[in-house]
Amino acid sequence: MDVERVAEELYGLKPAEFVPARDRYVAEAREAKDTAAAKAVAALRRPALAAWAANLLARQKRQEAEQFLAVGETLREAHRTLDGEQLRAASRQRNQLVTSLARTAADLAKEAGQPVSDTVLHEIEQTLHGVLADQDVAEDWSRGRLVKVPEVAVGFGAVTPEAAALARPSTAEPSPPESSPEEKRKSDPGKKPGKESGVKSGRDEDARRRRDLERARTAAGEAEAEAVRRERELAEARDARRVAGQEAEATAERVRGLEHELRETRQAKQEAGTAATKAAKAATAAERAARQARRTAEQAARALRDMERQPEP
Repeated sequence: MDVERVAEELYGLKPAEFVPARDRYVAEAREAKDTAAAKAVAALRRPALAAWAANLLARQKRQEAEQFLAVGETLREAHRTLDGEQLRAASRQRNQLVTSLARTAADLAKEAGQPVSDTVLHEIEQTLHGVLADQDVAEDWSRGRLVKVPEVAVGFGAVTPEAAALARPSTAEPSPPESSPEEKRKSDPGKKPGKESGVKSGRDEDARRRRDLERARTAAGEAEAEAVRRERELAEARDARRVAGQEAEATAERVRGLEHELRETRQAKQEAGTAATKAAKAATAAERAARQARRTAEQAARALRDMERQPEP
């Protein structure tokens, strides 16, 4: 069995169709005594709805997917090099693309007969952010093989102008005009000209650059920590909304069930009342018929007795 072909087919199916189709292929491989293929196919996991919708985007919109992957590579490289200008430009492009592509994925899912809720739409956005931040997630998505919604991306926080400025290579401050040897001797008669002042200037420049680099690292770290905190709060808020939505849906389902049971109970009560009324009428009619039959029987018995008392001719 061609496991790669099977996997490609399975991850193109809707989530509800995944497991039955996978199990059929596993059974087929076992019947053919292909143990390795059976084990490999059985290990394939059904994708979450949001991951499936994101996979659909990667499969059906290849040009857009390749552009999106290029943005992710740009962002990751910018973070590696701490390129503030590149980070800000790529971050703006990222936010626009994520929103647009998430809606495209939702539209594709709807066209495939699997509409998604607002909660799932946010999970698609989270998935696309993960694609940008994580190379492994990006590779799985590019093949249409994502299985679950990745954790909230924590690598691409907002870049402040201060951090960006500090991230750029420092430009040395203008140095005062170099004094002539004669002027130096006049200003400090006891000091002999030499390389000492040049060495000191170089050391000062190195120290200044180290301070600039340290400030840049501190600013970048603070921006990253703030981004992580905000993204964690966003994830928690989305999780709370998802749980609340699930609970609301479960409650609504229970209400619908209770309303259905109530309607059935009322209908059963009405039917029982109708049946009771019919039974009462039938009982009354039967009682009248029984009394009439008893009277008829008594009359017949009296007539019989009268006939028996009469003498024979």
